[in-house]
Amino acid sequence: MTRFVWLAAGFIAAGSVVGAAPVLASPCGDRIAKLDGPVKDLAKEAISANTSGKATASARSGQGVTGSGGSAAAEAASPEKSAEAGQGGDKAMQAKVALDEARTADKKGDAKACGEAVDRAQAQVDGAP
Repeated sequence: MTRFVWLAAGFIAAGSVVGAAPVLASPCGDRIAKLDGPVKDLAKEAISANTSGKATASARSGQGVTGSGGSAAAEAASPEKSAEAGQGGDKAMQAKVALDEARTADKKGDAKACGEAVDRAQAQVDGAP
């Protein structure tokens, strides 16, 4: 019977510590979590702007130079659109790196470095095309 009581007390104590973990989360950790979604969305947008997908690729595979003097019929993205897609990818990567630095600083308990890294990530997201 006493073993059962000690076992139950242990589970209750462990549950209260695990339940308290979210309360111990840092404000910087909350900012990281809040910014993680927009950074992932920015990366997805950059990838989709940079690639056309399977449908366009298969449509283009049937197009090409016809005859000896034919012209290519495949559409190409404008240089401006291509450059914009590249900038979005760069911003997404820089924001991801900054968030990783913020996570590292947060784990070390360095609130100042964490906040600065989150600010850099936010600036990348805000400045994305």
